[in-house]
Amino acid sequence: MIDLAGKSALREVTTVAAPWRRGRVTRRVLLALGWLLLGIPVALAVLGPLVAPSTRPGDVPLQPPGGAHLLGTDVFGRDVLGLALAGGTSVVLLTAASLALAYAVAVPLGLVVAAGARLAEDLVIRALDVVLALPSLLVLMALAATGRRGVGWLVLAVALVQVPYVVRLVRGAAAAPACLTALETMTLVGEPWWRVHLLETGRRVLPPVLVNAATRVVTVVGLLSSANFLGVGLAPAAVDWAVLVDQNMTALFLAPAVVLVPAGLLVALCAGTNLLVDELLERRVRAVTG
Repeated sequence: MIDLAGKSALREVTTVAAPWRRGRVTRRVLLALGWLLLGIPVALAVLGPLVAPSTRPGDVPLQPPGGAHLLGTDVFGRDVLGLALAGGTSVVLLTAASLALAYAVAVPLGLVVAAGARLAEDLVIRALDVVLALPSLLVLMALAATGRRGVGWLVLAVALVQVPYVVRLVRGAAAAPACLTALETMTLVGEPWWRVHLLETGRRVLPPVLVNAATRVVTVVGLLSSANFLGVGLAPAAVDWAVLVDQNMTALFLAPAVVLVPAGLLVALCAGTNLLVDELLERRVRAVTG
């Protein structure tokens, strides 16, 4: 009887623990997948130009993979492997620059709005609502129409359309009950305004800001890619994954690798970032809650 009872208890414990083990394995797989998907395009962006073969045009266009061109050539006769290795640097740099500029403006502005007077808060939010109402592509079209087609203007425009979303996120996170309670306590004990409403509030809104930044990678990469269709930003001859997709769309069925390779790297960059940040944030939440 004791043995039977012990075996029964063991089966019950194993049955209860099995979903946890499966969940833990799934999380590990997702974390590894996130690192892999993000690591490949980032590694290519950093190291690819050092080992990329020549990307000069002039060879036979749309050659199939093999021989001197492992992935074939594009519509201009450029080596697709060389373009894939060298074309990620501009994508990563422009995405990082756009996000850094947007959050460098929006996070402090959101903290000040959350801590400011009601009238000032309403004025800032209403002004940002005007920007929020503008379709992102309309802003890019305005750049193209006015002749402002440089990379600097592109980064500024992409960052601008992200600012209202981030300000609203920071403002909402700063108004959370747990955050307000901690800030009121610090104010009562005589902490200075800047420490309460900038440093402490900034620390508390950091997790949702990081998650939001990861999800905005997809939006920013999409806008930067769309800008090529409007002739804004990079030159048509630039070695860039998004430009490569734009230039070779008509050859999708003749030479699929010309489009699918850079498009796949763009998807991997976005998906890997989201997976990795989601898993890391979940680990942080579990560590805090025990």
